[in-house]
Amino acid sequence: MQAHEELVRIRPSGDASLVAWLRYYEHSVALYEQIAHLDPCHDGEALYWARRERRRVEELTTRIRKERSHH
Repeated sequence: MQAHEELVRIRPSGDASLVAWLRYYEHSVALYEQIAHLDPCHDGEALYWARRERRRVEELTTRIRKERSHH
Protein backbone atom coordinates (compact mmCIF):
# COMPACT_ATOMS: atom_id res chain seq x y z
CA MET A 1 0.00 0.00 0.00
CA GLN A 2 2.88 2.35 0.73
CA ALA A 3 4.18 1.80 -2.80
CA HIS A 4 0.79 2.72 -4.27
CA GLU A 5 0.65 5.87 -2.15
CA GLU A 6 4.16 6.89 -3.21
CA LEU A 7 3.39 6.29 -6.88
CA VAL A 8 0.19 8.33 -6.66
CA ARG A 9 2.19 11.14 -5.06
CA ILE A 10 4.74 11.26 -7.91
CA ARG A 11 2.31 10.52 -10.74
CA PRO A 12 2.71 12.90 -13.70
CA SER A 13 -0.07 15.31 -14.55
CA GLY A 14 -2.57 14.31 -17.19
CA ASP A 15 -0.94 16.57 -19.75
CA ALA A 16 2.59 15.30 -19.12
CA SER A 17 4.67 14.12 -22.06
CA LEU A 18 4.73 10.48 -23.10
CA VAL A 19 8.37 10.36 -22.01
CA ALA A 20 7.42 11.56 -18.52
CA TRP A 21 4.79 8.83 -18.31
CA LEU A 22 7.28 6.26 -19.60
CA ARG A 23 9.76 7.19 -16.87
CA TYR A 24 7.00 7.00 -14.27
CA TYR A 25 5.95 3.51 -15.34
CA GLU A 26 9.57 2.34 -15.55
CA HIS A 27 10.00 3.55 -11.98
CA SER A 28 6.81 1.72 -10.98
CA VAL A 29 8.08 -1.54 -12.48
CA ALA A 30 11.38 -1.23 -10.63
CA LEU A 31 9.64 -0.42 -7.34
CA TYR A 32 7.22 -3.35 -7.54
CA GLU A 33 9.99 -5.76 -8.56
CA GLN A 34 12.05 -4.59 -5.60
CA ILE A 35 9.09 -5.15 -3.27
CA ALA A 36 8.61 -8.66 -4.67
CA HIS A 37 12.26 -9.41 -3.99
CA LEU A 38 12.33 -7.92 -0.49
CA ASP A 39 8.91 -9.02 0.77
CA PRO A 40 8.14 -12.63 -0.21
CA CYS A 41 4.79 -12.46 1.61
CA HIS A 42 3.60 -9.90 -0.93
CA ASP A 43 5.51 -11.03 -4.00
CA GLY A 44 2.44 -12.24 -5.88
CA GLU A 45 0.71 -8.90 -5.64
CA ALA A 46 3.90 -6.95 -6.34
CA LEU A 47 4.69 -9.06 -9.41
CA TYR A 48 1.14 -8.58 -10.67
CA TRP A 49 1.58 -4.80 -10.48
CA ALA A 50 5.06 -5.00 -12.04
CA ARG A 51 3.66 -6.93 -15.02
CA ARG A 52 0.76 -4.49 -15.35
CA GLU A 53 3.07 -1.48 -15.32
CA ARG A 54 5.52 -3.21 -17.70
CA ARG A 55 2.70 -3.52 -20.26
CA ARG A 56 2.21 0.23 -20.01
CA VAL A 57 5.95 0.74 -20.55
CA GLU A 58 5.75 -1.39 -23.69
CA GLU A 59 2.67 0.48 -24.97
CA LEU A 60 4.26 3.87 -24.37
CA THR A 61 7.53 2.80 -25.95
CA THR A 62 5.61 1.77 -29.07
CA ARG A 63 3.68 5.06 -29.15
CA ILE A 64 6.85 7.12 -28.72
CA ARG A 65 8.62 5.23 -31.51
CA LYS A 66 5.66 5.72 -33.84
CA GLU A 67 5.51 9.44 -33.11
CA ARG A 68 9.25 9.85 -33.68
CA SER A 69 9.11 7.95 -36.95
CA HIS A 70 6.41 10.33 -38.24
CA HIS A 71 8.51 13.44 -37.56
